[in-house]
Amino acid sequence: MATIHPALAPYVASLTAYDVDLGAPGVHRGLPSPELTFVLPVGEPLDVGWRGAPASRARRWSTVSGLHAGPAEIHHDGHQAGVQLGLTTAGARALFGVPAATLAGELVELDDVAPALRLLPEALAEATPERWESLVQEALLLRLAEVRTAPAVGQALARLTRGARVQDVADEVGYSRRHLATVVRRECGLTPQELRRVGRFSRSRTVLGRMPLVEVAQRCGYADQAHLTREWVALAGCPPTTWLREEFPFLQDVGDDGAAG
Repeated sequence: MATIHPALAPYVASLTAYDVDLGAPGVHRGLPSPELTFVLPVGEPLDVGWRGAPASRARRWSTVSGLHAGPAEIHHDGHQAGVQLGLTTAGARALFGVPAATLAGELVELDDVAPALRLLPEALAEATPERWESLVQEALLLRLAEVRTAPAVGQALARLTRGARVQDVADEVGYSRRHLATVVRRECGLTPQELRRVGRFSRSRTVLGRMPLVEVAQRCGYADQAHLTREWVALAGCPPTTWLREEFPFLQDVGDDGAAG
């Protein structure tokens, strides 16, 4: 994962150049996240669509996916290369000039949201892999405009993503609960409750496989292991143990306790 330029840090949560051999053709799950996903494939376009929505599937040389509460499906031939970024909701405004709500549940290309960046896929194709990360950051720094998200809204989004109670967040920023719901939906396309839910799911994904599922549930704010599993089925389309086996087949003895042996 690249070190993010300080000027981009409020807008780009992660940036990773990848070139991976997956062994055989298959389907990768793109899981819900409190960040927008921006992918620039190299070599072959990204074949992606929302699970259960075949009309959304297409092969794209750039893909921006807004916040969503269900999995995407990335079809691959056993090899994938390119650059993937996680953008904050403030990043949608700063880099694309639109609130994240405009992109919620969407799969779009750079031509749709940032025509000024539309030549990035071609530039990556002509560059060496060692240059991919710096090339993308250089392009984003040129694109960067003044952030228009109000500080209170940014604070509210961050607190909700980290799991704070909706009423507590409303009190902290001086909004009524109803007004908070309005501005959060306007900014990112999800309700405060949905944003908390996706944020909690994202936190559980980072520790899955490192400890028993009952401990993951407790640490991430689920009522119990059954609650954790229901949320994974709803948001990822599979139980957490299934996802672990799909994503990390080299791990041995991933049992019902969720810890790899």
